[in-house]
Amino acid sequence: MNYPEQLLHYIWKYKLYPNPNFVSSEGDEIEIIDAGILNTDAGPDFFNAKIKIEDKVWAGNIEIHKSSSDWKKHNHHSDPAYNSVILHVVEKIDCEIYTYQKRKVPQAVIEIPDNIRIDYAHLLLSDSPIPCSNKLKYVEKAHLNPWLSALLAERLERKINDIYTVLDKFNNSWDETFYVLLSRNFGFGLNANEFERLALSLPYFYIQKHSDNIFQIEALLFGQAGLLEDESLTDDYYLQLKKEYRFLKKKYTLKNLNGFIFKSLRVRPQGFPQVRIAQLAAVLQQTKRLFSHILEKEDENLLRLFFHINASEYWQTHYTFGKPSKKISKYPGDASINVILINTVVPLLFAYGKKNNIEKYCTRALTILEELKPERNSIITEFRKHNITPKNAADTQALIQLKKEYCDKKKCLYCKIGYQILSGKIKTD
Repeated sequence: MNYPEQLLHYIWKYKLYPNPNFVSSEGDEIEIIDAGILNTDAGPDFFNAKIKIEDKVWAGNIEIHKSSSDWKKHNHHSDPAYNSVILHVVEKIDCEIYTYQKRKVPQAVIEIPDNIRIDYAHLLLSDSPIPCSNKLKYVEKAHLNPWLSALLAERLERKINDIYTVLDKFNNSWDETFYVLLSRNFGFGLNANEFERLALSLPYFYIQKHSDNIFQIEALLFGQAGLLEDESLTDDYYLQLKKEYRFLKKKYTLKNLNGFIFKSLRVRPQGFPQVRIAQLAAVLQQTKRLFSHILEKEDENLLRLFFHINASEYWQTHYTFGKPSKKISKYPGDASINVILINTVVPLLFAYGKKNNIEKYCTRALTILEELKPERNSIITEFRKHNITPKNAADTQALIQLKKEYCDKKKCLYCKIGYQILSGKIKTD
């Protein structure tokens, strides 16, 4: 197969080349004292390297290509940024190369060891959801656990960057930001984007103005969702909501969404968007200061109780408008509350702590993850098949990050498990 240049970078970075003694294209012996630091921006591939050619020590940068001719193809010969290159490392020498200052650059051939060729080809060509699944069971916990901690940090970092984007949009209003994120996660994956659009179309300020009236909050949410547009329904509650929404829509100059964007196909009745909106309304109605209320609750059980609230009376006998059903409470289940805690409360607390340099909120966020049971989804099920058993939600969040950002993208060269495999450190039976 055609190996990418990044594989050569990888071999150089981790000194996985089979022979530590290089010979330049001029026949001079080269000792690698320091391979340098990988550069992820423009310029030479490795900074601050140190090599010894015969009896002379050189300090500078390293450039790596598959062939010598790539130097000129990439216009390095006319770029002063490459004047400091002290060695050109290539898989194939096919010409001499020179810097912008007309200095001839020494070159050396790097070989890809056979075991790395085989393992890398297997990882890239694997059709398994987890490319290294056949070797996962051999990964020692001493290597896995630090990697899971790093992955969790990556995932939280990505989430808080998204939160800061929303925060900027709402002029640093944590209540508004929390409202948007909470609404999104009440969509529970299938309708997440739609619920976020709903929140963005209905400023939290209007919800706050009606926090003493669950009926008006429902009218605002259902109306903005475009779910009060059915002219054929004669259900009294539906008609009352519709009338109330028309008044509020005119009062606040609102423009509603199209109700058809919300998906119900192959969704259990308990997860219908109408039920989720009713549950969201019940949560929002509890307080005018949504995020401040969450900050005050230091105990996880108190947090759970905040979200463990029943939808209004109408929804005890309905899953959708106009179709009565057997009376049953519409509390969010434990799994649903866990999703809200993991994807709303934890990242918001962590982002708030980071933004304001208040460590206790970051610590509380991590503690919540460590105390919650492992998530149950297709990604975690796949890892469990291969002997990776998460202890808590912190582990499952790390595994989700691993799957989405490394396994799915075949970024095995950047994965610590991939390193264990390619470097030959994993011992199999």
